[in-house]
Amino acid sequence: MNADAGDDFVEVIAREVAADPGNLALREDFVTLLLEQDLVRAAAELDAFEAFGGEQARIRLLRARLMAARLRTSNPPPAEPAPPPRPAPPPVPVPAPADRDLQVGGASASLWDAERPAVTLADVAGLAEVKRHLDTAFLAPLRNPELAAAFGQKPGGSLLMYGPPGCGKTFIAKAIAGDLGASFIHVTLADLLSKWIGESEKAIQSVFRHARAAAPCVIFFDEFDALGGRRTSGGGGSQAMRMLVTQLLEELDGVDSANDGVYFLAATNRPWDIDAALRRPGRIDKTVLVLPPDAVARAAIVAGALAGKPADDVDVVAVAAATEGFSGADLSHLTTTVLQQAMAESMESGALVPVTTDAVLAAVGGITPSTMSWFDQVAPVLEYGVDDGTFDQLRAYRVKRGMR
Repeated sequence: MNADAGDDFVEVIAREVAADPGNLALREDFVTLLLEQDLVRAAAELDAFEAFGGEQARIRLLRARLMAARLRTSNPPPAEPAPPPRPAPPPVPVPAPADRDLQVGGASASLWDAERPAVTLADVAGLAEVKRHLDTAFLAPLRNPELAAAFGQKPGGSLLMYGPPGCGKTFIAKAIAGDLGASFIHVTLADLLSKWIGESEKAIQSVFRHARAAAPCVIFFDEFDALGGRRTSGGGGSQAMRMLVTQLLEELDGVDSANDGVYFLAATNRPWDIDAALRRPGRIDKTVLVLPPDAVARAAIVAGALAGKPADDVDVVAVAAATEGFSGADLSHLTTTVLQQAMAESMESGALVPVTTDAVLAAVGGITPSTMSWFDQVAPVLEYGVDDGTFDQLRAYRVKRGMR
């Protein structure tokens, strides 16, 4: 896609947002698109997303990605007029690296308190191929520590999960921790970034320190391409990201030795943007493709979303058949839409109007699967990019589905 075509596409989406300003899913997708095209406009649309009631967790994550994009491109937001001079505040003591209450990203390091997930992979409906690959490539040796020890393998490991957005990578990470009987620490870029030099690197140290203390423990880094992106030559912003990746490399190099019982999982929608040094053997050298939910999983997601709601025996199998290619997030948007429609009809009629199969199937036609844009985006990477075997599963899936 050339620049003019990209600009035209942005304006098409902008018109759709203007026509349906309350569509939060569309607004979030628009902000994500602008993060790659126009950072100034992305910041304005992110403010609008928040003003229309966007989820705060997503807002924090998008602001962190915006900050990371500005760092990478050395493209800061427009300067504001300098405020009038103020008296200098008294000096504030800088906490030592080992302090538990290290201030990072607006929160303290106590946010690394590990949880114990109650879910396991048995709770993940469908996705048989994904679970089989997870077991073969990652879990089987960890479930057999005696056998692994006989072959000189120590407890621990690392795995990169990639695939379209909204397909349950975070849930699968928690399920892996549950399968291993391990603690779970969930890390986003918003938790790490700080305006103070060196504080983000200290935060990464803090994550691993807490994981060692809670071992066995799974560390899960979400939106990993924003943190572990390619280190490029450039200005101060590139240098800041380079320092983060370098610190992470230092911690990962210990996963096979000093960090026994520490499992490192990362998720990304853009595996081609991960720094090559992070993918070398002994670091994050295993990958799994998390595909859109299959028919079994789609039926379970729809049934779960409608459980306990006014629904007239919805045929979830028929809905699953009509939603091929939908992500979990798309299905959530679908059920939210039909529930809102049924509620509006109930208020208008003065009587309870349940959700029906016909209403759900009619709403399906108005939703374009968000995974389609991801498969379009990855196509040139597969054709022209350098592949070290990361995309073998993806190539097989595209052949199976008849994708070009």
